[in-house]
Amino acid sequence: MAAETVTSTERLRRARFAVAAVFCVHGSVTGSFATRIPWIQEHAGVSAGQLGLALAFPALGASLAMPLAGAVSHRFGARTALRGLLTLWTLALILPSLAPNVWGLCGALFVYGATAGMSDVAMNALGVETETRLGKSIMSSLHGMWSVGALLGSAAGTVAAHLGGDARIHHLIAALVLTALGLVFCQGVLDVRSTPDEEPPPRFSLPPKSALIIGAVGFCGVFAEGASLDWSAVYLRDELGSSAGLAAASTTAFALTMAVARLVGDRVVDRFGAVRTVRVGGAVATLGGLMVVLAPHAAVAMAGFGLIGLGIAVVVPLAFAAAGRSGPNPSQAIAGVATITYTSGLIAPSAIGGIADATSLVFSFGLVTLLAFGLVLGAGVLRTGGRETASATPAAAPAKSSGPVG
Repeated sequence: MAAETVTSTERLRRARFAVAAVFCVHGSVTGSFATRIPWIQEHAGVSAGQLGLALAFPALGASLAMPLAGAVSHRFGARTALRGLLTLWTLALILPSLAPNVWGLCGALFVYGATAGMSDVAMNALGVETETRLGKSIMSSLHGMWSVGALLGSAAGTVAAHLGGDARIHHLIAALVLTALGLVFCQGVLDVRSTPDEEPPPRFSLPPKSALIIGAVGFCGVFAEGASLDWSAVYLRDELGSSAGLAAASTTAFALTMAVARLVGDRVVDRFGAVRTVRVGGAVATLGGLMVVLAPHAAVAMAGFGLIGLGIAVVVPLAFAAAGRSGPNPSQAIAGVATITYTSGLIAPSAIGGIADATSLVFSFGLVTLLAFGLVLGAGVLRTGGRETASATPAAAPAKSSGPVG
């Protein structure tokens, strides 16, 4: 019996590391893409407004495809589904850099978003299952690993941009490497299968009002994340005249602070509580936004993007935790908050582009700064149920978290 327990525990440990590695691969695709957006924009010959339009298509693709992930997992099993969906996502990295014009870019980003959303749902579902079987919270660290992957992908992209590398070649190599790694890591995740008589999970559910209020706080944080991740490099290049390599490095700085804050965030929340953590984080992100908007040169803007990442890093996990404590049906509330936050992260890049086309990128990040300040004002809603730590609902809290927005 003891030997069987040890074997089972070791198997779960390996499954945890495997799913963490999958999160890392998923994040690496996002980081690889984000740092080469300026190159893709120039190659496709699109304006800031057209780029904003194109960046709306990942949201459209994800929203249409995400409901299919549950059916795929139900039919083929969680491990096989994740293997296939993650492979589609890593290979989709190749498409945007091949786009010859704005419509080709829209089509490429539609596929990019669809595969991102489906693989995101599949890996989060397996993360929650692994967490449940382990009996302790691991989702924060999994999302930290997603940020680590985004950092690694953006770091490689920074080097490629600094060397003046063709994004088509860069993304082809990155996609092949990440596909191979993803296939290896998927072998170690749990192989969860539905029973033959089990009904597929419902595709949609209406969120309660409490989820809408909590989701508004998540919206502020994820909007700032999506805007900074996709537009920081363009901001430094267009507004401050930075080189391609330095502009790409701003995305790396943002990803770095996000990764560090997420990996240590649980300890901070345990000590200071969710409300105080988000309130202080919102103040830090607001300061970062002001530095970006008022930056006289690139170094100040890069530091500002870093502070934005530091300030908003733990907002989404805490929003999920609060949703899980907000009513009699935690899963429904969590799903509602997930929909709001995921949508926020996907529409942010296109919204920033549209506003920039009508006004300027400086004005766009003024809006990001206001939303960051909204975290200071709205943090109190995370006190739902009288408990403030991220561990209040360890298994359920981040069940539907957004991988691309972290």
